Amino acid sequence: MRYVAAALLASLGGNEITADSIKAILSSVGVESDDATLAVVVKQLAGKSVDELMAAGLPKLASMGGGGGAAAAPAAGGDAAAAAPAAEEKKKEEEPEEEEDDDMGFGLFD
Repeated sequence: MRYVAAALLASLGGNEITADSIKAILSSVGVESDDATLAVVVKQLAGKSVDELMAAGLPKLASMGGGGGAAAAPAAGGDAAAAAPAAEEKKKEEEPEEEEDDDMGFGLFD
């Protein structure tokens, strides 16, 4: 993944996607690169634009699913609006009081 990200950065910077440009980006952040993996990435990306690659990969991402569910919408809008202020009032009442100094008489800056 780091090789593809570096290739995208090179492309966005206006540079050609080459092994040297990817190595330069990776080494600038202290990441070592594997020449065999780098050669595969450069070979797969040769002659393709970023827009073309993203268009080809979009259907693959769509088939993977969302990964997490969103909160369900309330069934009745009026009930949710009435419940919100009540929940806020409970939170305000439940604020913990300041705890006593539990350092047993020893302070960090005493």
